[in-house]
Amino acid sequence: MKKGEIFEGTVEGLEFPNKGILHTDGVRAVVKNVIPGQRIRAAAGKKRNGRVEGRLLKVLEPSPMETEQDVCAHFGSCGGCLFQTVPYEKQLELKAAMVRELLGDDCPDSVFEGIKGSPLPAGYRNKMEYSFGDEVKDGPLTLGLHKRGSFHDIITVEDCRIADGDFKELLLKTLELCRKEELPFYRKLRHTGYLRHLLVRKAWKTGEILTALVTSGQVEEAFGGADREKSLRRESAFLERFADALRALPLKGRLAGILHIRNDSLADVVQSDGIRVLWGQDHFYEQLLGLKFKITPFSFFQTNSAGAEVLYSAAREYVGDVEGSLVYDLYSGTGTIAQILAPVARKVIGVEIVEEAVRAARENAALNGLANCEFLAGDVLKVLDHIEERPDFIVLDPPRDGIHPKAMPKIISYGVDRILYISCKASSLARDLKLLTAGGYRPERVCLVDMFPGTANIETVVLFSRKSSDSVINDASDAPEELK
Repeated sequence: MKKGEIFEGTVEGLEFPNKGILHTDGVRAVVKNVIPGQRIRAAAGKKRNGRVEGRLLKVLEPSPMETEQDVCAHFGSCGGCLFQTVPYEKQLELKAAMVRELLGDDCPDSVFEGIKGSPLPAGYRNKMEYSFGDEVKDGPLTLGLHKRGSFHDIITVEDCRIADGDFKELLLKTLELCRKEELPFYRKLRHTGYLRHLLVRKAWKTGEILTALVTSGQVEEAFGGADREKSLRRESAFLERFADALRALPLKGRLAGILHIRNDSLADVVQSDGIRVLWGQDHFYEQLLGLKFKITPFSFFQTNSAGAEVLYSAAREYVGDVEGSLVYDLYSGTGTIAQILAPVARKVIGVEIVEEAVRAARENAALNGLANCEFLAGDVLKVLDHIEERPDFIVLDPPRDGIHPKAMPKIISYGVDRILYISCKASSLARDLKLLTAGGYRPERVCLVDMFPGTANIETVVLFSRKSSDSVINDASDAPEELK
């Protein structure tokens, strides 16, 4: 099959996270963003490892499992929510099957405890980063999410089903005001323009909302004139109108703060070169499992608060009794897991490379009256060399890329009886699972937690226990290269 050749076929199954498998003319093809049972048309791309990577062109016939009729108006054009046409229980079955196949024999059926669904299958996201742009070249201003497969086109997602309902009101009012003011959006290739993003965060338990308009510093272009001081005054007047407009909205939640964030980075990411509070405060509070957390615009926090309680409850159950123990919480983020374990442990030491997250973890631990938590800023690979106290239990909650290969031997060398691993990317877990198994551990309990209904993403919780000494690798020549 040549590159660019058009082929058709029926999707036979899925590989994690969203790779559809089909055969055509005796060739194994992989096509993303499809569902088993769909008949599709695709264009052939690169050949790798004896299979062709295809690009989906059209779904010719729906899958028999696509029985959900009440779907988002943006389904198919927006970049997310691949499984929205599939009933939720069937979504859970698909995800569980993909992860089971991926982990294979390294995770026996006897230890796999199934999948836990999200308490909120819809409206669960507590954070959205909307982009300004246009849906078609030189079209009207839009504010929303990227069109699937596009770097430029933005869809105004007023019917988004996974975001909290208040987000729609904030999005549409912001778009209405910015259109009325005729403000230019930031063009990523030219690096010119003013409007960049709208950031919205909301607490599930307290209902508090934090929203921020993210712009460039190119105020002269936006507010007419070479006189920067005059343009800045006009910008201030606009931002005041922006804050007043949001405050007048009939929201179900309660606004805690309205911010303006300046971002002159060339990268298409939400980051700050300066934050100004237009009204209220620069933070809000959320509650999980009886603990209170202060959240700022850039704090890491699980995007599904209801699902996070399910995830952390599962983690706490798997950890079991750690009374009198010293626990390492590696890749600790803002210290959520550390603070959940602190009341039942002697001490918890968290290690996190993002300094802002470490500051937040320390502040939240103080907020919850937890004096036995210590949070260290730095790369796990380096920080472990400087901690004198050895752990009795280790929690691993790494980013999507998993554990750094050079950090894994250090973690294994502590020889703790049990390790808890929380994974947000099962393919990284599959790699680390082999390393931990080779290093003397075996999975004792495994479950999945669906934090992202409608999408192919999933969290995995694994409790590892140390094998008997006669089954541990003693000869370095038998170990995987990563552990030597």
